[in-house]
Amino acid sequence: MDNPNVSPATIKSVLTSRGSVEVFTKLQAIRTALVVIDMQNFFMEPGQMLEMPAARAIVPNINLLATTLRKAGGTVAWVNMTLDEQALDAWSVFIPINGSTATRPTFASLQSNTHVHDLWPELQTEPSDLFVNKSRFSAFIEGSSNLKELLDARNIDTLLVVGTLTNVCCESTARDAMMLNFRVVMVEDANATFNEQAHRATLDTFLMFFGDVRTTKDMVSLISRS
Repeated sequence: MDNPNVSPATIKSVLTSRGSVEVFTKLQAIRTALVVIDMQNFFMEPGQMLEMPAARAIVPNINLLATTLRKAGGTVAWVNMTLDEQALDAWSVFIPINGSTATRPTFASLQSNTHVHDLWPELQTEPSDLFVNKSRFSAFIEGSSNLKELLDARNIDTLLVVGTLTNVCCESTARDAMMLNFRVVMVEDANATFNEQAHRATLDTFLMFFGDVRTTKDMVSLISRS
């Protein structure tokens, strides 16, 4: 396993508990989806309130994974955080925890068909891809989105989760996907968050209890062999 973002202690623990680091050593591309979380101008564009500079650095890896999986017959799903006044009213604890009355209008601007809601322009999308809006950190929690229904309709059983933030929406979506019985891989160098400590903590926990943690290089190789 070539993955510097997972701690040696976690790798040792996983080897002891299940005998191998990777569980999902084979996949069927046609039953696999790349789930790209929140790679929107709101998180990517310089000067935005939640600008995530590290997320701009993972764009080439996400594009490579998307191109590779499409060519092999798989699915790419772009999942966008989508909030407006109605969504914030329904999720009434969000603002007290994540902002303030003063920042509420900024979060409420994350509604469909706005500049901040749009995907970062350097991402390479195709019309055949899925485009999904979610209204919670997890795309799979009840009422957040229709992602599960769209994936079920394509008989998808394996998800590669990438995007930002590693330890918030990516982790929430990936954990819930596993608990809905998807085979889930978090691609460590195609996820990004505020700092390396938070990034590694999520990957360690995910590897121990929820699924695989692999690199872009690993996944491109695995898809190519499918």
